[in-house]
Amino acid sequence: PPLPLAEREVPLPPLQQRLRDTIGTRALPALVTALKGKRNAAIPTGQLMRQFGIAVLPALVVALLMGSIYAGVTAAPPAAVDSTLMELGAQSSDDAAGLDTLAPPPSEDSPAAAAATPSVPATPAAPPTPAAEAPQADAAPSPPGADTANPPATAPQAPNWFWITLAVVCVAMLYFYWRFDFARMEIFKQLLSSFFPLAVLILAVLGSIVFGLATPTEAAAVGALGGALLAAAYGQLNYGVVKESVFLTAKTSAMVCWLFVGSSIFSAAFALLGGQALVEQWVMSLDLTPLQFMILAQVIIFLLGWPLEWTEIIIIFMPIFVPLLDNFGIDPLFFGLLVALNLQTAFLSPPVAMAAFYLKGVAPPHVTLNQIFGGMLPFMAIQVVALVLLYMFPDIGLWLPRVLYQ
Repeated sequence: PPLPLAEREVPLPPLQQRLRDTIGTRALPALVTALKGKRNAAIPTGQLMRQFGIAVLPALVVALLMGSIYAGVTAAPPAAVDSTLMELGAQSSDDAAGLDTLAPPPSEDSPAAAAATPSVPATPAAPPTPAAEAPQADAAPSPPGADTANPPATAPQAPNWFWITLAVVCVAMLYFYWRFDFARMEIFKQLLSSFFPLAVLILAVLGSIVFGLATPTEAAAVGALGGALLAAAYGQLNYGVVKESVFLTAKTSAMVCWLFVGSSIFSAAFALLGGQALVEQWVMSLDLTPLQFMILAQVIIFLLGWPLEWTEIIIIFMPIFVPLLDNFGIDPLFFGLLVALNLQTAFLSPPVAMAAFYLKGVAPPHVTLNQIFGGMLPFMAIQVVALVLLYMFPDIGLWLPRVLYQ
């Protein structure tokens, strides 16, 4: 249910309230007017400049992003490397071949000796005419140190899609600042101190992994350092926080390690007792096609997500499905992506929907658990649609691993 009107209003500080009452509701025009006009007599200029800097911060970030894209699309291609250059002290293949194929000196009767004897000097040719020397004299001498063989590459022009994108972004920024009133500015200030630092930290950690800048271990170290810096910036970095962080890290790491241990023990015992061969024989007796096997496996995992958590599904049922993939010629990476997407429904499906209980813990008291379960059903449908799209278009999930690791 929607919140009451009193809870949806954002209280404004005295400065923004005074600007809203005296100049206007839109933040950026009101701040510009207060800075250049005579109305700022009762408002300190330093406070106006700080508020103005916060107001133009989205425009500065967008300008920096578009400038980076422009620099990338108009960067000159790298100069061609001269293949004739050799490392200092290296020896060319022609020289090495010449040293190994030395021939004896020619004898006096040999044709080579006859060719080497001096001949009668020929009549000197006539000197070139001034007309032939004129084009050479007209040619401008090249500056010293210029590389005439490899001229510098010219920077390419920005493509049309960049200018179209820039125009769309400018229109979007105009609409943003037209709707950017003092209430939204106050919300933006709260996001600057709460949401955006965490978002930048998450993007830095995941982006460094996706773009190949760091391994997952190195990215985790960067994330830990960023978390410590954020805790210090918020004034929460003390012994108690560090102790709790170390304890939770060890607890999570131990849980993941025991998941691997339990899964390995279960799969080994299941195969040793003949359970894997029995399941494989039963599945192969059904004479299923790869499509039918994929649908059967995903339906089983989807139904298991209602009473079980994702940990139980991975430990108990994945060791049963994975050995069957070779019999149907299914890529294990593609199957893992489908299972990972299918397991997201385990967080949303009652009665063991952990996301619902997490949301109930932070929701207002008048929001009931049944209302949360009802609101989760459309998101479960979105997960199913995404699962179908991934199966129909496998490059949605396989394109990036193929580009990075092949």
